[in-house]
Amino acid sequence: MSITQDMIAYAHDLFAPLGAITSRKMMGGLAIYQNGVIFASLDAQGTVYLKAKGDFAQQLAAEGAQQFQTHRGPMAYWTLPQAALDDPDLASHWGQKALTVL
Repeated sequence: MSITQDMIAYAHDLFAPLGAITSRKMMGGLAIYQNGVIFASLDAQGTVYLKAKGDFAQQLAAEGAQQFQTHRGPMAYWTLPQAALDDPDLASHWGQKALTVL
């Protein structure tokens, strides 16, 4: 499965309260940026990830988020909490936190 126009529109709608965001297809997924800074991604299955480390990663884990894993081990991306998947205000709240800790 590859990134579709509907998936791109979903990502832009989800983070719309952050203001102008951009995106770019890369490595089978979608990188999501604000002011040229990547803060989130969307994989080909539709899973939204936020870039996170330290305390922010712990906050996401406390909300049930799962860390992105590769065959080489964990990466600094965590799933967007379930409650935010259909709530642009909540998704943008988490997105703003991701941007703050980068």
